[in-house]
Amino acid sequence: MSRIGKLPIEVPSGVKVDISEDNTVKVKGPKGELSQQVDRDITISLEEGVLLVKRPSEQKRHKALHGLYRSLIHNMVKGVTEGFKIEQELVGVGYRASNQGNVLDLVLGYSHHFVFQLPPEVKVTTETVKGKNPKIILESIDKQLLGQIAAKIRSLRAPEPYKGKGIRYAGEVLRRKAGKAAAKK
Repeated sequence: MSRIGKLPIEVPSGVKVDISEDNTVKVKGPKGELSQQVDRDITISLEEGVLLVKRPSEQKRHKALHGLYRSLIHNMVKGVTEGFKIEQELVGVGYRASNQGNVLDLVLGYSHHFVFQLPPEVKVTTETVKGKNPKIILESIDKQLLGQIAAKIRSLRAPEPYKGKGIRYAGEVLRRKAGKAAAKK
């Protein structure tokens, strides 16, 4: 049995879960509302404040969907109660980030600025402290959307392995290469 899929999902107080006839799960909490369409083979039941995800058989497809939908529903419950946050750092001379509402303006060493319009579900803030790398802080209740947007921003200038310049996640450890000097010895 799927180790992830068989774990129960605790539904905290203040969170309302609706499971409709067409297998759509709607989760409403203090931070917002999310919904997810679930495959018709997977059954979801709410018993005494605990959500259980079950599969009908041991088919490979059912095993895969079992863990997938359990994780998606768990992320929805966590998102509407706590929310998710991703921090990114801009490493490089002259790299800057600023925002006006949900419009992110990035200067990444190219001849032009990158102006990035974020969806209304994602809240962005930028931090610039003298002596430290500029930071981009993304917050949302939807983990999947948040990760997708963070990856898109990172792809504008991915960290390079020699000097480490680029956009990286806060706390990310990069494998650095030695460069030309080490090759001559």
